[in-house]
Amino acid sequence: MNKTVGYGLALALALAAPAVLYPVFLMKLLCFALFACAFNLLIGFTGLLSFGHAAFFGWAAYLTGYTLATLGWPTELGLLAGTAMGAVIGLGMGLLAIRRQGIYFTMITLALAQMLYFVALQMKFTGGEDGLQGVPRGQLFGVLDLGNDLTLYYLVLALAVAGFALIVRTVHSPFGQVLKAIKENEPRAISLGYNVDRYKLLAFVLSAALSGLAGATKTVVLGFATLTDVHWSMSGLVVLMTLVGGMGTLAGPIVGAVLVVALENRLGNFGDFLAQVTQLDWFREIGQSVTMVIGLIFIVCVLAFRRGIVGELVARWPKRTPR
Repeated sequence: MNKTVGYGLALALALAAPAVLYPVFLMKLLCFALFACAFNLLIGFTGLLSFGHAAFFGWAAYLTGYTLATLGWPTELGLLAGTAMGAVIGLGMGLLAIRRQGIYFTMITLALAQMLYFVALQMKFTGGEDGLQGVPRGQLFGVLDLGNDLTLYYLVLALAVAGFALIVRTVHSPFGQVLKAIKENEPRAISLGYNVDRYKLLAFVLSAALSGLAGATKTVVLGFATLTDVHWSMSGLVVLMTLVGGMGTLAGPIVGAVLVVALENRLGNFGDFLAQVTQLDWFREIGQSVTMVIGLIFIVCVLAFRRGIVGELVARWPKRTPR
């Protein structure tokens, strides 16, 4: 019941947020929150650490941008194409990666993602180093003009909520319980008769498809797709979001994504403000060093909040005991 109330309050805040904050900034938050939640489904509930999620995110962004800008497809078909691209790449990568466990699985995903990065660098339809620019937002079902920031915001919010609801339903389903069993004790899950590789592959593909949806939505929102989207640093960024927010919790990746994206976009302005108030220029220098500040936050979380922000709050929250 408490979770339902919390979700309702969060949705109400999201619906009212454009009245206070810039809609494009909020849409970017939603895209990366969905990306982090999709990644958390794999690492937090299945126990698989992937360093290849940038491939799903970036290639979906490229395909959506290409279909909208060059082929002239409707926006809804472009989003579906990007999501399908993430799922297809996830299927191919998963078939190879799930043959190994632990660090070997992680290194395979990283190697395959880097291969796809260099493919994107060489192919013409991606724009190479220049990327895809000027991707049109179009219209939804030929009726709603997505050039309006508010209209697009509520579409992105609907997609993010649908993706999060799918993750919640998956985690609490019998399929999700098997994934948790695999994470906790894979040999025992095998001894119980579960086809572990099949479950891990399905989780991998689902995570890749939702990551593709996040990347495709990001292209529609910002109007471009670049090599940054497929670079390994994007995979590292989503790992950081998940660990800081709370791996294995449903709300943790959202909190981590909000924190990291907000720092990337607002830290410089905050540093300038503090420099003007205090007359200390080093506040301005700190505001421009986003990577250093995020790294410091990560170190603090690892040392003081090993379960992440939400994980620590949940662990320390007083639990009711029945009479």
